[in-house]
Amino acid sequence: MGAGKTTAAKRIANRLGWEVADTDDLFEEKYRISIHDFFNKYDEPLFRKLESEVLKTTENMENTVISTGGGLACHCDNMAWMKTHGLTVFMRISPEAAADRILHSKRKRPLTENKTEEELAEYIRHHYAERLPFYEQADITVKSEDFDLDSLIKLIENE
Repeated sequence: MGAGKTTAAKRIANRLGWEVADTDDLFEEKYRISIHDFFNKYDEPLFRKLESEVLKTTENMENTVISTGGGLACHCDNMAWMKTHGLTVFMRISPEAAADRILHSKRKRPLTENKTEEELAEYIRHHYAERLPFYEQADITVKSEDFDLDSLIKLIENE
């Protein structure tokens, strides 16, 4: 969350001449509801189940960079599935930097909405600690705060 996955995916796809897909966008298109509204109407376990199903629809996409939501890798054995079907990249960011980005973002996130700065920082630290073992399974790890597109492209091309 707040690591810059969507922005990085667009830049990588542009550089490689590939398509880009975002699982959040695919979810909203398939179910015709914004993720924000979905969380207001339904619960997170249902979202994670449906989100995983959306991920599986990317199986036959070729030459496509797929950006995922921050929690997708941590549920429904999705990280193992992604590693089997593609190359995974973990955009490592400190919880403090992520909190700062989220606070100043125009995009509202259902799981962080209506939190004070302190509550947001604690929420991110907690979720980051829970999610880190999943994220660390990625094939490639890059530091989000000083993301270097050229270096990442070289790593991708060498995989």
